[in-house]
Amino acid sequence: MKRALLLLPTTSYRNADFLAAAKKLDAEVVAAANYCHRLAPSWGFPPIMALRFDRPQQAAAIVLRDIGRAPDAVLAVDDSGVELAALLAEQLHLPGNPAHAVSQVRDKLAFRRLLRQAGFPCPEFHHLPNEVDPRSLVPELEFPVVVKARRLSASRGVIRADNAAELVRAVGWVRAIQARADRDARKLGVLVERFIPGREYALEGILEHGSLTTLALFDKPDPLDGPYFEETLYVTPSRLPEQAQRGIRDSVARVCREAGLRHGPVHAEVRLNQDGVWILEVAARSIGGLCARVLTHVLGMSLEELILRQALGQPLAIAGDGSAAGVMMIPTPRRGIYHGCEGIAAAQSLPGISALSIAAEPGQIVAPPPDGASYLGFIFSRATSPAAAEQALRAAHRLLRFEIRPEYQAVVAAR
Repeated sequence: MKRALLLLPTTSYRNADFLAAAKKLDAEVVAAANYCHRLAPSWGFPPIMALRFDRPQQAAAIVLRDIGRAPDAVLAVDDSGVELAALLAEQLHLPGNPAHAVSQVRDKLAFRRLLRQAGFPCPEFHHLPNEVDPRSLVPELEFPVVVKARRLSASRGVIRADNAAELVRAVGWVRAIQARADRDARKLGVLVERFIPGREYALEGILEHGSLTTLALFDKPDPLDGPYFEETLYVTPSRLPEQAQRGIRDSVARVCREAGLRHGPVHAEVRLNQDGVWILEVAARSIGGLCARVLTHVLGMSLEELILRQALGQPLAIAGDGSAAGVMMIPTPRRGIYHGCEGIAAAQSLPGISALSIAAEPGQIVAPPPDGASYLGFIFSRATSPAAAEQALRAAHRLLRFEIRPEYQAVVAAR
């Protein structure tokens, strides 16, 4: 029986889907997680269940000490574990990406430097250390700009600024978000780059010996112009002309080669305008949240199964049904405490809606980007055309009513 080491973050949407894929493939799972290292021993958890994913060297040493028989594959379920997975694959002599390459593409500043050095279209950008006043950058900037935390994902810690006052506010906000979310925030600083106009697209692919196979190209029908950049709709196949699609595929493949990525899933975000293809990011992982489920009928299997098959050296036979599909990451309208949702049954009954999953739990604090790190839920559609898939998602969303109450109730003092 093949053996797979899965890095399962405690807050990931995708743990169950990867575990289901392993069961289907009859693969033994060795689970590793990032539960609190102070609490895990009192819960009876072994050290491998209390890894610090953001300390790859330290975590890898614990895994190698405690894992027993070497696995046949190491996979990170989502973004937080990709650097550790790459390091373990190197040390266990398993197929994977070089650890330095994964670290480079995950760091937005390092990735921008890579793009500039390799001659790709790249906006003007600046590194702003934590101790530097953002107003010192103003003479060098062409507004609008975007302030970004360096290693966060899902639009967390990304804010547009159109003038100097907005820049100061955005930098302070992003620094605070990064300080809460990244142990290395103090030394990282933030990235400030010129805003790139245009529409966004996403490419889902898989690398084999450095060769990129495109699994899906997604349109993002909603404009993402800021000041915050909450993802909403992904629809495939893309409605772009074939020449434009080819340009995106070629650009992503070239960036992967320049970055040194060679094996496993790739998720890329790009902007397209009159000046060409602008690569926003290339991540050495698959699409986040539950969005991968939109590809099951496109691939003829779950994306998790396909990734695990490749990692275990099993043959890949992609056989989709040719239908269009879409997913909506249900936007969070405001910060507060989630209490429930009405209209689910009506939304699920609409033509073209294939599934609807509410991810938020009653009592959970929810927030939109740039603070939020999760979604209220996901709506999935299948249709005969991309336009019909998009229309079904929008119609279903209109039927949902979310109850989100303020975190702190106003108190009126008695007279």
